[in-house]
Amino acid sequence: MDPECSKLLPALCAVLADPRQLVADDTCLEKLLDWFKTVMETESSLHLLQDHPCLMELLSHVLKTQDVSPRVLSFVLRLVGIFAAQEDCFQYLQGELLLGLFGETGALSWTAWNMPSVRSGWIQGLCSLAHHPSALHFLADSGAVDTIFALQGDPSLFVASAASQLLVHILALAMQGGASGSPISEAAAWPICAQKIVNHVEESLHSKATPQVTQALNVLTTTFGRCHSPWTGVLWGRLSPPVACLFERDPIPAVHSLMDLLLSVARSHVLNFAACGLWEMLAQTLSRLSPTQAGPLALGTLKLQHCPQELRTQAFGVLLQPLACILKATTQAPGPPGLLDGTAGSSLTVDALLSSKSACVGLLCQTLAHLEELQMLPQCPCPWPQVPLLGATVTILRLCDGSVDPSSSMGGRLCGTLGGCVRVQRAALDFLGTLSQGTSPLELVLEVFAVLLKTLESPESSPTVLKKAFQATLRWLQNSHKTPNCSDLSPDALLFLGELFPILQKRLCSPCWEVRDSALEFLTHLIRHWGGQADFREALHSSEVPTLARQLLQDPESYVRASAVGTAGQLSSRGLQATSASPENPLAQQGLLMDLMHILSTDSEGFPRRAVLRVFTEWLRDGHADVIRDTEWFVATVLQAVSRDLDWEVRMQGLELAQVFLIQAMGQPSLHCPYTVGLPEATSPRPHPEFLQTLCRLPLFEFAFCALLDCDRPVAQKACDLLLFLRDKTTHCSGPQEAGDSPNSASVEAVLQRWREGEQGQPLGDLEPEAMLAILRSLDLEGLQGKLAKSSDHVEKSPQSLLQDMLATVGILEENEADCY
Repeated sequence: MDPECSKLLPALCAVLADPRQLVADDTCLEKLLDWFKTVMETESSLHLLQDHPCLMELLSHVLKTQDVSPRVLSFVLRLVGIFAAQEDCFQYLQGELLLGLFGETGALSWTAWNMPSVRSGWIQGLCSLAHHPSALHFLADSGAVDTIFALQGDPSLFVASAASQLLVHILALAMQGGASGSPISEAAAWPICAQKIVNHVEESLHSKATPQVTQALNVLTTTFGRCHSPWTGVLWGRLSPPVACLFERDPIPAVHSLMDLLLSVARSHVLNFAACGLWEMLAQTLSRLSPTQAGPLALGTLKLQHCPQELRTQAFGVLLQPLACILKATTQAPGPPGLLDGTAGSSLTVDALLSSKSACVGLLCQTLAHLEELQMLPQCPCPWPQVPLLGATVTILRLCDGSVDPSSSMGGRLCGTLGGCVRVQRAALDFLGTLSQGTSPLELVLEVFAVLLKTLESPESSPTVLKKAFQATLRWLQNSHKTPNCSDLSPDALLFLGELFPILQKRLCSPCWEVRDSALEFLTHLIRHWGGQADFREALHSSEVPTLARQLLQDPESYVRASAVGTAGQLSSRGLQATSASPENPLAQQGLLMDLMHILSTDSEGFPRRAVLRVFTEWLRDGHADVIRDTEWFVATVLQAVSRDLDWEVRMQGLELAQVFLIQAMGQPSLHCPYTVGLPEATSPRPHPEFLQTLCRLPLFEFAFCALLDCDRPVAQKACDLLLFLRDKTTHCSGPQEAGDSPNSASVEAVLQRWREGEQGQPLGDLEPEAMLAILRSLDLEGLQGKLAKSSDHVEKSPQSLLQDMLATVGILEENEADCY
């Protein structure tokens, strides 16, 4: 332990033991416990107690007086557990102290035991000390295990959960064989603690009270999830019969916990599933549960690595039942091909769909989400019934928009239930987008396009539904009938776009800003993917979409302006920007570059300004025509605006743009910049002298130099990295004379002095290349980089600072001895 902390520890212990003192808050006590844990990793807890008698005095005082605050008592219980985790210290503390705190006649009889924080501290203390054989004997003899059993039903969910976790921890420790470390596989040789826990779990499984059954199932689920030794097979062999008996009850108790247990056991690597009857138990459970209950179990079963094919078929059929019922209710045909036999006729599923709107909506949303997740997994069933699933999903969307003509009374009721249901529409559109990865017949793809168009056009579609519809549309455009190794749009997709652009124009004019924003994001993705395809360009130019997108640069909502900036940037990069200009619209005549410069300099919100910097950086990287026309003016103008910006993310993006400019100007490959003409190869470390002159004229170096002391640490780190890059690239550069003989040496020293004194806001003025290089060589950039890598509160996080602050809160220290936050 640090000597300074050792000096402060007695005073702190005295404060904690004094009930009259207002002890620091729980956060400080948590940090104090973390510090003790860190110390225990490298030191002996026994030596720590012997070298600091104040700690033993605190523990003894709490045990004898019992008048400390609940938060201090909880802290002491956890602290003792940390000390007793080392067996020699456990032996040192064993006796009156441990029994008084953790025995059945100890803390349980205190008034403070009524506080959940004290009960939680008691559990956490026991969990810390239960790491060696001596602790097992103590737990068996002290009555602590019986108390843990009682705490499983604690009114505090946190305490009850912690109690169950502790039982698993103790069981695992006991079954490891104690000191020998060899697993115990014979039930007759189980230690007393293990036998007691298993007997309790078995009794709880036979209980008629559902809460007790749930507690037992949760303990077993955690056990099989954490422990993978052979003894778990013995445990399941003993407890599987009472678990199986739960299926004979009506109703089945603790269904969700029971499903979690079965799946946890099925993931075990040490059990013989065929011999223990697990697969039969899973099959029985799937057939007994309601469709809503069986869905999660069916998905979990299909995720298993070594599941029998018959069980996989049954589980997949459970997931397909709701969609099969939807198809049957809305078609005159006997049944769509591809779905498993018998799924459409489940009376339980029909009852669930028709019982109430909430039940129907919940079942369909759950089913669609499960199937969406399943399709992305390696365990996805093969063959995948793409056609019926796609047909069912399209049908659900039509039920929601009211365009289905039901063929049965059930279909009519479903129309009334699902009409305008946003939840189901969102889930169906998500699954529809996922289904785009499969192969579908053309007529069904056209149906998909039709239902997407109707959803996008409908005035009843909510903003969230429209966003989902835009996302699904993009995925279908990317995946429908495209030629291998070719990203061009198919003829059907181009026809679809011809109908889509008028709808997109309408959505760009929506009074709802979320809709305008979603439409712009969708348009940006379209341009990024197909902006170079002639047919797409023609379709886009024949619409008013580019003009409307440009107008949204002046939208009253900042999120929309930011999205419009990104869209306009993409349009310009592809040569698709609106070209129409009129005398009444002078902004259009100035060009997009000036529009974006205006936003960067004047917009009151940060989102549009950040978006402008992202566009400008992309333009510079890609060699945009408006940028390469006068790169020096472009970079200078942008950095002048950015250096005054109060948004740290804008300044960060400005440094990113500066770095792109430096990389390009220094002749890196595959980058386009006018300064790269005639420069040495990229492997040469020397930049061209003309570039150094240009760099001195630009505000780039001054911007990065001042940003080293930026109040936002990420900005300072980025500036430091940028200057390190620049220094490394100019290491071998030298002027006609050494920096010390330079006529600018005095000004260089003055600049550095102002920087050291924190006056980085003053302009550097005109610098010669030699002066700039001298400043770079004089700065300890590596040292600054190391300091910036530390968190801003690394000093206040020190243990000494923590102890000083805790003492300062009760007036033990003078005010100026404590850290100020």
